Amino acid sequence: MTDHQPDNPLQNADRDLVALGIASAAVIMLIGTGGSVLPQTMQALFGHGSKPDVLLVNALLLNIALIIFGWRHYRELTREIAVRKQAEARAQLLAATDPLTQCLNRRAMLDATEELRARAAVRGDAVAYCMIDLDNFKQINDMHGHSAGDAVLVMLCERIRSLLPREAKLARLGGDEFAFVMSFPAGHTDRVDDLVIRLFEDMAQPFRMPELTVEMAMSIGLTADHDADGTIGEVVDAATLMHCADIALYHAKKQGRNRYFWFETNMENERRFRNQLETGIRQGLARGEFVPFYEQQVDLETGALVGFEMLARWRSPQLGLISPEIFVPIAEEIGLISELSERLMEQAFADASEWEDSLTLSINISPVQLRDPWFAQRLLKKLVAAGFPPRRLEIEITESCLHEDIGLVRSMIMSLRNQGVQISLDDFGTGYSSFEQLRNLPFDRIKIDRSFVSELKEPGNRSRIVEAIISLGRGLDLPLTAEGVEDEDILNALKSMGRLKAQGYFDGHPEDADSVRTRLREAGKLNGAQAPAALAGQQGNGDDSPTLHRIARP
Repeated sequence: MTDHQPDNPLQNADRDLVALGIASAAVIMLIGTGGSVLPQTMQALFGHGSKPDVLLVNALLLNIALIIFGWRHYRELTREIAVRKQAEARAQLLAATDPLTQCLNRRAMLDATEELRARAAVRGDAVAYCMIDLDNFKQINDMHGHSAGDAVLVMLCERIRSLLPREAKLARLGGDEFAFVMSFPAGHTDRVDDLVIRLFEDMAQPFRMPELTVEMAMSIGLTADHDADGTIGEVVDAATLMHCADIALYHAKKQGRNRYFWFETNMENERRFRNQLETGIRQGLARGEFVPFYEQQVDLETGALVGFEMLARWRSPQLGLISPEIFVPIAEEIGLISELSERLMEQAFADASEWEDSLTLSINISPVQLRDPWFAQRLLKKLVAAGFPPRRLEIEITESCLHEDIGLVRSMIMSLRNQGVQISLDDFGTGYSSFEQLRNLPFDRIKIDRSFVSELKEPGNRSRIVEAIISLGRGLDLPLTAEGVEDEDILNALKSMGRLKAQGYFDGHPEDADSVRTRLREAGKLNGAQAPAALAGQQGNGDDSPTLHRIARP
């Protein structure tokens, strides 16, 4: 016994076509039968002949019934086919259209691009593919809800449509990403530039809704199937145009957003390198290729070593030793910064546990980690597991972090300080902090950014910004650390400004754990392992505070 299968309309149509054939045969029989029966019937009615044969009359009536039956079913079949064609056309339209904006969708855009390219090729025109992405659109959904975000997307599409040529096609590729394709005279990319500039001008106008006004920015990537000089480029298709426009869009975002770029070949090389870095970071994290390096921090007045700042390094087998400026932003974007940072912290706590108890350890944390409400608890658990005293740890928070949820930042700072961890405001003067935040948030130290300290490099030169920050620190009773101390002129200038901590290449480049351990052993600053040479030196001159930075200076 089989499951019941619903009738297929096309199969029903086949059966009805058979019925139409039967009706057609009945028409033919009607002509033959009627030619004999009707004359006999007329003669019988006028009394000039006998009645027609009953069988022939019945056959005639049956033929008439069959004709009516067949015609009725044929008419229903025609109506059903028409309705089905309309439904199929509607289904195809829905399958090719974004339901929110009524633009084409990603799949339909590929076919539309190929069709437009074929028409443009007949005229000798070029085709431009433009990809659009809204900058920080997620904030609208998070702050005002998805209904507000949907309204912005609909209004955006209306603005784009009003500027596009009639033949151009607009598509929503997904989320807040759109694309349009248009033809233009080969060699005249300025026509596309003019349209894009007008689009940016339109985007500069706020999106006004009944209860809300939103301002948006966008990034755009462009490519074309002809070169700038009007010659046709390499053989491309719609998928290739989309890929190249996407690379140009990525470049626009990387360059600061709210701008546009035409695709260039070197951009693809950059994208490949970026993908290589992403893959390398994922693999390197699993293989333990990320290691902590340590930069010395010294007391400017005494010259004594007081601690180290941990700096992340990536020992890549393919790329060599890579600085954090390259891999940290990528790790943040791909969601691996927390795992990477916490692994480095665990290693740093283990390394610093061997150092003399007077030496502190400073660690930078990412803004991504500050958004995690459980970060403070996990950090304290790691300190306990490593047996590292919280009082020796200094967490450095950059000013950009203060632009996040200030309530969450305050709660995290208080949680860590209650356990004895020191909190430092890093890169002071380069971000978003205000005096009010500095006064209200419980920081223990201010770090002067190296960009200001470098102004002291020339002999006799003074930096009013550095002086102002130092005066501010005194007024708030906050100790200060100067970054970027790279030569003796800067060192002497800072000494004249008061008592500070300093770090920079003048006192030695960042080193890995083994090199730091060796230097500390020689200086007698490892727990229970003072070097004989260092002890002898102390006994000979009576100095109780050996100056490690003088020993470690390259």
